[in-house]
Amino acid sequence: MQTTLAPALRDVPTAAHAARLIGACVHCGFCNAACPTYRLLGDELDGPRGRIYLVRGLLEAGTASAATQQHLDRCLTCRACETACPSGVEYGGIIDAGRELMQAAAPRDGWAARQRALLRGTLKRTRLLSALLSLARACRPLLPAGWQRRIAQHQQSRRSAARGATSVATGRRVLRLAGCVQPALLPGIGAATTRLLGVLGFDSVFAAQAGCCGALPQHLDDPEGALEQARRNIDAWWPAIEAGAEAIVVDASACSLMLREYGARMAHDAAYAGKAARVSALVSDLAEFVAREWPQAGSPGSSRMEAGGVRVAFQSPCTLQHGLRVRGVVEALLTRAGAELAPVADGQQCCGSAGAWSLLEPALAAELRDRKLAALGAARPDVILSANLGCIAHLGAGTDIPVQHWVEWVADRIEALR
Repeated sequence: MQTTLAPALRDVPTAAHAARLIGACVHCGFCNAACPTYRLLGDELDGPRGRIYLVRGLLEAGTASAATQQHLDRCLTCRACETACPSGVEYGGIIDAGRELMQAAAPRDGWAARQRALLRGTLKRTRLLSALLSLARACRPLLPAGWQRRIAQHQQSRRSAARGATSVATGRRVLRLAGCVQPALLPGIGAATTRLLGVLGFDSVFAAQAGCCGALPQHLDDPEGALEQARRNIDAWWPAIEAGAEAIVVDASACSLMLREYGARMAHDAAYAGKAARVSALVSDLAEFVAREWPQAGSPGSSRMEAGGVRVAFQSPCTLQHGLRVRGVVEALLTRAGAELAPVADGQQCCGSAGAWSLLEPALAAELRDRKLAALGAARPDVILSANLGCIAHLGAGTDIPVQHWVEWVADRIEALR
């Protein structure tokens, strides 16, 4: 698909990059069958092929309508289309570029702009979010059922986080990203990761100045803010990297994906390109790291645990399976830990969380969640496990089945048998 840039965009690197990516698309339409919003709405412009045409139109005209913005906004950036695409089109790069250029061509105003600014300002401020959650706990009986379930998740997670960590002194260290929303909403995830890494012989190192990975501002109309956050994280981690940290281990797949892309996103930043590439190379999603470091067959403590009689349904986040292309790894870890895995139909489909998207498109998000929960609950699991904070909170608000991060279940299982 050829794209002729509008004169005003010919010297804009983002536009040239998008045009190159669009060039790989042969408009076959295989992507539409994998797209959650196309399957819900049946509108060509709410599928990847249609959105690529819209971005192409923006590149060629230099302007776009409010309808174009709406169709681009409705994309969850789940990247299921990338998995389905036979031509290897990097759709995530196209939609990111399209949204950035759209914002430059037609900046939002009114409530739409204030809503995104409010989300950016709230979600990545851990202390503010914690204070709001404390207020919500006090008002829990007055909240809708979905929010009451979220508060129950938060309270259970706080109790889990209060447990101490076990570590084996080996001198091996890994950098960790505390993140922004996760420590406030579900602190038990980070605590379980620390415990499991300790059992495997690794000390967790947190840099005080490292915070949000940058995904939130990136998807809320602030790509420059995302790059600035990336620079802060790199600066915070660099002394530990130079001191020999073995990896940057991340227990939220959305953050893992964002950090893995630092090198590509900052390739044209002369001051940070080299450091960003080094950081990306060190990033390991928790599942990849544990699978690599958990003793293999024949090593002490490596035998598969006996089945614990717990039926588990695993929801693989889009960022894990389509973004990072990590597939089957968590399921293998759960099986080693003694889980009985329940079959999940249509496992490649998005749950409807997509970071802040579920707050901006609540009706569509709820419908996608209901479909996902029906698939996850069909085999009557005892627990639903996932690998990303957003998915866990979103799914947990719609079901009475416990929803956890897989690391919490595995860490508890291993510690119970020690």
